[in-house]
Amino acid sequence: MRIFSLLFFVCLISSQSRQEEKSRVITKVEIETILQDSLLNIRALELNKPSNFTFAASNGLIGGSTINKIEEKADNTIKLKFDTIVPNFRSLAVTSKNIFALSIASPALLYKINKDTIQIVYKEYHEKVFYDSMEFWNDQEGIAIGDSMGGCLSIIITRDGGENWTKLTCNQLPTANEGEGAFAASDTNIAIVGNKTWVATTAGRVYYSKDRGRTWEVFDTPIVKEKETEGIYSIAFYDEHNGFAIGGDYTKPDENQSNKIRTSDGGKNWRLVAQGQGPGYRSCVQYIPNGEGKELVAIGFKGIDYSNDSGNTWNHLSDEGFYTLRFLNDNIAYAAGNGRISKLTFRE
Repeated sequence: MRIFSLLFFVCLISSQSRQEEKSRVITKVEIETILQDSLLNIRALELNKPSNFTFAASNGLIGGSTINKIEEKADNTIKLKFDTIVPNFRSLAVTSKNIFALSIASPALLYKINKDTIQIVYKEYHEKVFYDSMEFWNDQEGIAIGDSMGGCLSIIITRDGGENWTKLTCNQLPTANEGEGAFAASDTNIAIVGNKTWVATTAGRVYYSKDRGRTWEVFDTPIVKEKETEGIYSIAFYDEHNGFAIGGDYTKPDENQSNKIRTSDGGKNWRLVAQGQGPGYRSCVQYIPNGEGKELVAIGFKGIDYSNDSGNTWNHLSDEGFYTLRFLNDNIAYAAGNGRISKLTFRE
């Protein structure tokens, strides 16, 4: 009995100690420019771990850079053009064999690129066509989403490695709100964990699929969404339960009421956090890897902000402006914006 009591006491103390452990506190970010070009406007960036990143720009440029060889800057850069049209790329995805880049407006052009070929695998003409974001569940299955047309969001899906893409019909999707779409600000309107998928919209709603885009339901959120410039700009999930979304109004970027929301039940219910504090409008939010769902970084043209308590409170780390962000590990990320790509090193 004494041994049992002693073991219970030790376990209790150990449990309390773990509960009292605090998350690390990042206090600064070091910014090193990797690529600088005044002609580039980059809102689509992906890391090809462990050593490369790929970007797609608004002037039809797609490029890659070797992270471990900074002096090489950008290599393997190509400039794409369709007849006289220069595609404005805002969506990018990278699989083990291919790069996919999707332009925003009509004609929507989805390029598949590898070491051997460059080909257009999907094309769509319509005055309302506008694609915003793209992700892959695995090497064979991917999704891209765009603004609503004919009463539902535009969603195209591939099941054969990107060779063919099929647009879902409105019978397969929830009815869209009037004018509902997504913001092509950072290529982070889609979050994927396993087979589960979340899509964030301008109407402040979150579309959810449990089965890699085969069935869908939609949930409302309390984020600010009354004007065309308001809504969810970016969404991230740490696991299948815990997610975070950020937005606001880019025309009033300092307003920080009702622009940050969190879920702990897989996106069914969302609540406002950090009301009147922390960042205003931001175009991208990402969880820091291995941060137990507590560490977040939000980024936008007004700077970089960090939270270590799941978004309840925030520290402003830098006024340096970027559009989008991807983490390499729990200390290093790469950010892209107007005219540059930079390496960000976060330090306690």
